[in-house]
Amino acid sequence: MSTENQAQENKMGVMPENRLLLTMAIPIVISMLVQALYNVVDSVFVAQLSEDALNAVSLAFPVQNLMIAVAVGTGVGINALLSKSLGEGNQAKADRTAMNGLFLSALSFLVFAVIGLPCSRLYFTIQTDIQRIVDYGESYMMICCVCSFGVFFQITLERTLQATGRTLYTMFTQATGAIINIILDPIMIFGLLGCPAMGITGAAVATVVGQVVSMTVGFVANQTKNKELKLSAKEFKVNGQSVREILSVGFPSVIMQAINSLLTVFMNMILIGYGSVAVSVLGVYFKLQSFVFMPVFGLGNGMVAIIGYNYGARLRNRIYDGVKVSLTYAAVIMAIGTILFWAFPEFLMGLFETSGEAASELTTIGVPALRTISLSFIMAAVGITLSNVFQAIGKGTYSLLMSLMRQLIVLLPAAWLLSNLGGLSAIWWSFPIAEVVSLCLCLHLYRKVDRTMLKPLGE
Repeated sequence: MSTENQAQENKMGVMPENRLLLTMAIPIVISMLVQALYNVVDSVFVAQLSEDALNAVSLAFPVQNLMIAVAVGTGVGINALLSKSLGEGNQAKADRTAMNGLFLSALSFLVFAVIGLPCSRLYFTIQTDIQRIVDYGESYMMICCVCSFGVFFQITLERTLQATGRTLYTMFTQATGAIINIILDPIMIFGLLGCPAMGITGAAVATVVGQVVSMTVGFVANQTKNKELKLSAKEFKVNGQSVREILSVGFPSVIMQAINSLLTVFMNMILIGYGSVAVSVLGVYFKLQSFVFMPVFGLGNGMVAIIGYNYGARLRNRIYDGVKVSLTYAAVIMAIGTILFWAFPEFLMGLFETSGEAASELTTIGVPALRTISLSFIMAAVGITLSNVFQAIGKGTYSLLMSLMRQLIVLLPAAWLLSNLGGLSAIWWSFPIAEVVSLCLCLHLYRKVDRTMLKPLGE
């Protein structure tokens, strides 16, 4: 069977690009927005326990973020290779990729579980000498690490569904886990409905229960609805080539995901010189921007499968159409985000205010910060979209280079320099500056990819 005939059997090879992208991306976007909402709600409940509890969870966040970075990064490699294999009509390779992806998820879980048990307390004692925070943090982090199999398998199973275009089930998978978490949080933390009050331990248990539920839903969806793939433990064998191919695409994405945590640490070191409120402003910004960036990331996740499939099927024009449609939607979303950040910054910052002088200072510092940083949004839309193209065709190193350029190579030095030249208000301009440089690099790399990899496809 020819590649073009094979493509006819899958909607990613025949459905109009606009409709296809919306069909695949909207469920992902909804689920990611639910996830963003859950993160905010989770912090609100923990904050009601005590400031120490909230600090403990905040200090544990980089580790949780690292776990997600490893899972999502590996998932990117699985998604891209699965889509390409299906586009090529190589069923055996597709099945092998999926099973070896699950194998890598199991290895990732074991690494974090083994490290989490002896190192949780050490991790917190390095950062603080407040015993209560250390105790809270150790309890929270140990549970999240030892039971991390839920998050690793959940994300891998979601990516197998995305690769075959079944993003509606991805939405069910993520949303179910997030909703379970939101429901269980107050019950387990405060001891409602007959449940003992477990405090911060309850928050951790609620988190991992939600992840395990998501994993279970993802497994059932793959077994019953994902007919393009055969997940069979009996026929599984570790395949070195499949593992290497997944990691070659996925590892750069792991680094990309983890870079954000490193960026936050170093930016906080610069901002702390202007007081704790300046640090809080950056934290608030990251929470708010997730509601703007998540839809674009959702579009990107859908696009990776589309581009990967059509690259494997050598359907060049469909790749071009997919890129154009994705760029258009991403730019519109980011433009709306820019308008909101410019028109309603006081309202947005007010959502996180407490009371007194600190609250007033939060808004005073936060309003110009939101307006300045949001100038970078549309440029970021282009960068994110083309970065997903690189991942879909196996050029994950290009995406990594862009992320390094945007967040470390340019942004951090610019922030440090501007802090010395212009003070706090100047620091926020480091974000648009970094996006300008990153965009120039991105366009250069895309032209190279187009010349050497896309145009030779023919059609």
